[in-house]
Amino acid sequence: MTKIPGEFEPTKPITKAERAARKAFRQVDAGKAMTEHEIAQKAFSANRERLKAERLMREAINR
Repeated sequence: MTKIPGEFEPTKPITKAERAARKAFRQVDAGKAMTEHEIAQKAFSANRERLKAERLMREAINR
């Protein structure tokens, strides 16, 4: 069977095992993404607090 340009091949059905494996991988990937997001948020918050403290100290000195 030759494929004509622009023609799509029908998708083959996935098995229950493949579906379960995909679900497990998606859950792991989602967990990693959430962990990375939380780490980034904590770093952002810590940096913001540090900059705020520096700004407040400069303002206190300049008064």
